[in-house]
Amino acid sequence: MHGQGTYTWADGVKYKGTFVKNVQMYNGCYRWNDGSVYKGSISNGVRHGYGLFRSGMHPVSYTGYWCNGKRHGKGTIYYNRGRTSWYSGDWVNNNKEGWGVRRYKSGNIYEGQWKKNVRHGKGRMRWLTANQEYAGQWEYGIQHGFGTHIWFLQRMPLSQYPLRNKYIGDFVNGNRHGHGRFIYASGAMYDGEWVCNKKHGRGKFVFKNGHVYEGEFVDDHIAEYPAFQVNASNVQDMNSICTQSLLGTETIRMVLGLRNTSLLGPNIELDISSLLEFFPKEERQEEVKQVEFAVLRHMTELRRIYSFYSSLGCDHSLDNTFLMTKLQFWRFLKDCQFHHCNLTLAEVDRILSGDKIPLEEIHSPYETLLFRRFLSCLIHLAFHIYHEEHKEEGPYLHKCFLEMMSKNVVPTACHMQGILFSERAVCAMSYIDKCWEIYRAFCRPSTKPPFEPTMKMRYFLWMLKDFKLLSKQLTAPRLVEILVKDHPFLCDGNISNLEQELVFLEFVEALLDCALVYVTNDVIKQQGDLDSQKGGSFRTGKLSEGTATMTQYPEYFLSQSLRPCEDRGLSFQEFHMVSDTSLLPHAAHADVKDTQSLFSRDSEKGRRFCPGKELTGKLDKNEQNQELRLQLCQVQVFFMSKFFPAYQHEQVLKEKIKENQTRDAEIAELRKLKDEELAKLVARRGAEEAKRQEGTAEKASSELKSAAVQESESVAQLVTPPKEEAPIVPQPGGTKVAAGTKKKKK
Repeated sequence: MHGQGTYTWADGVKYKGTFVKNVQMYNGCYRWNDGSVYKGSISNGVRHGYGLFRSGMHPVSYTGYWCNGKRHGKGTIYYNRGRTSWYSGDWVNNNKEGWGVRRYKSGNIYEGQWKKNVRHGKGRMRWLTANQEYAGQWEYGIQHGFGTHIWFLQRMPLSQYPLRNKYIGDFVNGNRHGHGRFIYASGAMYDGEWVCNKKHGRGKFVFKNGHVYEGEFVDDHIAEYPAFQVNASNVQDMNSICTQSLLGTETIRMVLGLRNTSLLGPNIELDISSLLEFFPKEERQEEVKQVEFAVLRHMTELRRIYSFYSSLGCDHSLDNTFLMTKLQFWRFLKDCQFHHCNLTLAEVDRILSGDKIPLEEIHSPYETLLFRRFLSCLIHLAFHIYHEEHKEEGPYLHKCFLEMMSKNVVPTACHMQGILFSERAVCAMSYIDKCWEIYRAFCRPSTKPPFEPTMKMRYFLWMLKDFKLLSKQLTAPRLVEILVKDHPFLCDGNISNLEQELVFLEFVEALLDCALVYVTNDVIKQQGDLDSQKGGSFRTGKLSEGTATMTQYPEYFLSQSLRPCEDRGLSFQEFHMVSDTSLLPHAAHADVKDTQSLFSRDSEKGRRFCPGKELTGKLDKNEQNQELRLQLCQVQVFFMSKFFPAYQHEQVLKEKIKENQTRDAEIAELRKLKDEELAKLVARRGAEEAKRQEGTAEKASSELKSAAVQESESVAQLVTPPKEEAPIVPQPGGTKVAAGTKKKKK
């Protein structure tokens, strides 16, 4: 059997497809007696490659890759006929393992890592039925490790408490256990130790009005006051504790040093104590009262502004509430043109930070601002900008605030400028963490107190030059134009001041503008060719499996985008936002149903149909969609294929340079040690040689001396005549006496 054909076994199983020498190969279709069907790739008679399996006994179907008859690779499985329960992601030997998305029949969704069919590793679980969400570490299906758990509260927009209950910290077997921070919906916060979901150990509790208790907690109670239940709302009980007893080293701090009589209510207390030091003591209370009146007058507008900017760049919220970050606060400041008031955003950070924030965190985009903190920051800025104009007019702090509201905030707030939070850069939010790492790597200590690390425009230019990202389109003059376009006072003809400091928002938006200049159609085409050579890539919009297959089984292709930032281009929601809805008619992901596509057509009902206008409108909209897709592609290609790889290459070079320097230093140290040892050896040998020579010289000298003595003796013998011996005279008795000697008397 060789070629196309149909084979039916005795038990009724049928195969229709390609045969190669009696073996089922390449493509074919199996049909079993129970109604199950497989269509797709086959190798040596088993499912191998890409294919579709549909069970005849159960409402289960699988579309994806197979290996030796098992689900292996990318694939999507549906567990019911309505396709409301499914898994899309990685498979290993019929097990969910790797990265994937699981939507349960209840609507709950898990997106993250798997191991042997259970949640294991990093992932995010949304319990839509319980209005909760957890993002962090999992271990065999249980929250275990570091993570964030959020309890959403259904509220109206501009709610009094623009927060939700949130815990950020350690988990053990599904319980809050270890160190963690719990932020209450009212604005209160506990930061400390936890044991089995209870506050236990050393911790700090900040009440919603700003009061702070720091000390020991036991079984969810303050150790010294076991009857006092610590929660987010019992501020009056806290005040009674203040008056009943001294807490020793533990302190309870009030923001203004006064009891809370704020006109803004018990939940908002302005932190303006540092400003009040500029006023006489007798005038401080009146200043506080007048500025509270001014804030109260604009409270509704300020809440609306806070809600608008705190939601920028965020996914759809189940509780209509968001917490403003420093990144969003910078966008508010730029929209209101505070940076045109002889202030840079970096200087604004220094003004607002005081001495409370570590130097490396002064310009952090992740810092959060509660609504009361947002109000206090505005008052500080108003005083700094306008106090010279009103300081001679009695109570003037509120006048500064009102002038700032009328000139800066009310006319321009919520009219968003810039590119970061716009539709043109919807995928850029997934690059924030990596960009922050790069930003910090190229910061240098500031020349202004407190000398924290900052980046200047000059450093930005040097960075792109080091990354070799300057091109014919993105030249150095063009880059300078991008940097100074929002700072016209920095440019004077052909001369530009590049000493201006850049905060992280300005850094990212400058990169986005560079992406739109650097990435041309030729660059996109070149990158597409490179990706196709590597087997196809989703990053540049090329589909590796074909449009027809994607139309039928979109979830499989959506799972390819579910990767960390360094391994993917778009996030789960972002893929839906930038994809043409005509390619995804059957998308069934529940967490995306509330997110409208940027390219969806206008379905407004009741509109009169006019063929000419309708056609013109469609053409205009198609052109806008094409332009928007091009810009999204430019941003993605620039960051994923150019900027991040260039940074990684730079880091590798730095590591190699550091390794070479370390190796050279070690070699130099070894050489130094060897030189020292050699010098010692030479010195020792020199000393031995000198000693030997000295011994030889002494020996020679002694020999010379002895020779000289012998010679002198021999000479003396030759010169001195011998003595005459006296004749021997015989004595009586037979003895002989020499002549001339006397005989001794007896």
